[in-house]
Amino acid sequence: MTASGLVNAHTHLYSGLAPLGMPSPKAPPPDFVSILQQVWWRLDRALDNASLAASAELYVAEAMALGAAGLIDHHESPNLIEGSLDVLADACARFEMPAVLCYGATERNGGRDEARRGLAECARFARENRRPAIGAVVGLHASFTVSDDTIREAAHLARDLGTVLHIHVAEDKADVDDARARGYAGVIDRLTKLDAMVPGSIFAHGVHLTTDEVKACEAAGIWLVQNPRSNKGNRVGYPNALVASSRVALGTDGYPAAMADEVSALLEESAAHDDDPDRARARPAAGATLLAERLGGAVPPPSPSARAAAATALSGVRARVQSDANALWERMSRL
Repeated sequence: MTASGLVNAHTHLYSGLAPLGMPSPKAPPPDFVSILQQVWWRLDRALDNASLAASAELYVAEAMALGAAGLIDHHESPNLIEGSLDVLADACARFEMPAVLCYGATERNGGRDEARRGLAECARFARENRRPAIGAVVGLHASFTVSDDTIREAAHLARDLGTVLHIHVAEDKADVDDARARGYAGVIDRLTKLDAMVPGSIFAHGVHLTTDEVKACEAAGIWLVQNPRSNKGNRVGYPNALVASSRVALGTDGYPAAMADEVSALLEESAAHDDDPDRARARPAAGATLLAERLGGAVPPPSPSARAAAATALSGVRARVQSDANALWERMSRL
C-alpha cells in the first residue's frame, strides 16, 4: 500500500496553525468533552478572517506537498460564519486541491440562530460556488450539540440541494449518552427517526457505534470515516464495529494531512485491536470513491507541477503565517 495520492476523507482546515505553537491547557483535560471545551472550541471561536485564511493556506499547501489527492473538510468558526467557506475554497483553488467543504452547524454558542446561520452558509456556498473540483455538502458539528429541529432542517436542506450531510457521529460515548437522554436508543436511532440518514452522507468517527448501527449505515449508503491518530490521541477508543461496513474511508480529523502517517497509525491500531486486516487495508483507498461521489465523477489527481509549486511555497507560507498564529493564540488566551 502506498500513501501517495490518498484522499483525506475528514479533516479540519481551521486547525492548520495548531503546530505553530498553539498553547496547551493549563491542566490536562480529563475527558473528550473537556478537550473540546478547553482546546478546539476555544480555537474555533478565536478565528477571524486573517487567521482562517492563514490556517487554510498552510494546511492545504502541506497537504498538497505531502501528496494528498483531495480533502473533505468539516469547518467551524462561530464568530466568522458567513463567507467562511469561500476562505477555505480559495485556499484549495490556489493550490489546485480537490475538496468538499461544509460548515458544521451547531447550537453550542448561540442556540438555534447560530445553527440556522451555519446551515445558511452551507446553502449559500453550495449555490454560489463555481470553483472546479470543489464541492459542497451540509454540515452538522455533532449530534450532541444540536437539537432535533436542527437535525431535521439540515437533512431537509441536504436533500433540497441534492447533496449529503457531514457529521461527527459517536466519536465519544458522550454523543451516545446525549442521544439516549433525549429518548433515543442511540445516535443512529436519533438520526433515523429524524429522517437524517441521507444516502451518501459522511459520518466521521463512529467509535461508539454498535455492529447493528454500522450495518444500518451501510444499508442506507452512508460513509463512515476512521481517524486513527485523533481517536488514539483523544483516548476515545477504537471503532471495532466499522468492520461491518465496506464503506469506510480514512481521515486525519485535523491532524496534518500526512496520509502516510495516518495509514501507519491505522495499520498499527487495527492490529492492536484485532480488526479485520483486509477491511482495514481497504480504507485508505476508499476515500477516492467517496470524493468522486461528491464531485460527480473521478477527479484527476493534482499534477506534479501543482505539488512542486506547493512544496516550493511551503517554507514561505509557514514563515508568513506565524504572525497570524501568534495573534490567534493571544485571542484564545482571552476566551
